[in-house]
Amino acid sequence: MARLTLQALHAMKCDGRKIVGVVAWDTPTAQILDRAGVDLVSVGDSVGVNLWGREQEGDATLDELLVLCRAVRRGVHRALVSCDLPAPLGADAAKLLAKAGADVVKADDPAVVPELVAAGVPVFAQLSGAAGDGDELVAEARRLEAAGASLLDFRHSGPDHGPKVVAAVAIPVVGGLGGGPWLDGRVRMIHRATGYDPAALDTAPNAYANLAQATYDAIAAYADDVRAGRQIRGG
Repeated sequence: MARLTLQALHAMKCDGRKIVGVVAWDTPTAQILDRAGVDLVSVGDSVGVNLWGREQEGDATLDELLVLCRAVRRGVHRALVSCDLPAPLGADAAKLLAKAGADVVKADDPAVVPELVAAGVPVFAQLSGAAGDGDELVAEARRLEAAGASLLDFRHSGPDHGPKVVAAVAIPVVGGLGGGPWLDGRVRMIHRATGYDPAALDTAPNAYANLAQATYDAIAAYADDVRAGRQIRGG
C-alpha cells in the first residue's frame, strides 16, 4: 500500500476529493484507521484532557507527544501522520517530532511557521475563525501559505468564512469543530467519532457508534463469566 504524501493531499483538493482526518494516540487505533482508509492521523495535544483526565487542554509535553507520535507511526502505513508541536517550541522540537515519524508538524502559533519551513519541516498551520471577519481570515490564510504552510487547520470556519478561505489558497484547508462540507476535509477525534465517552452510557451520542455502551456490555458479560465460574472468552 503506497503511503500518501502532502502532494497527494494537494491533488485531492484540486480534484475536489475530501480529506478524511482522525485524531488518535495509540498503535491499535492507528492500525484500524489506516485499514479504514483515512488520509490523515493527527496526534493532538488535547490528549491530556481527552485521554488522560487532565483539566488543562494542550498541556502535553514534547516528551509525551514523542511517545504518542512513535506509537501512531507504528500503526500507520498509508495515511499521513501529523503531530502537534507544543507551544512555544520551535524548529529543534519539530525536527524531533519528524524523527519520531510525523510527516507534518501541527503549529498553533503562526509566528513559528517560517522558522519550521526554513528548517525543512512541513507545517500544518492553525487558523481560527472564532473571531475575525472574512477578509482578515483570508489574508491570514494567504500569509500562512506564503510562509510555506502545507496544510491549514481552520477551526470554527463557519459556512460564510470557510468557503472564502478554501477558495483563496491552493493548500488544503481542513477543520474539526465548527467546520463543515465547505472545507477540503474534516478532522474528528476518534472518541467523538465512535462514541467512546462515559456520557454515552446515559445519553445516546451524536456519533457513528456507541463504543462506550459496547465496552460496558462486553465487560459486564466478562464479569458475569468470571463470577459464575465459567471459562472466559479467548482463554
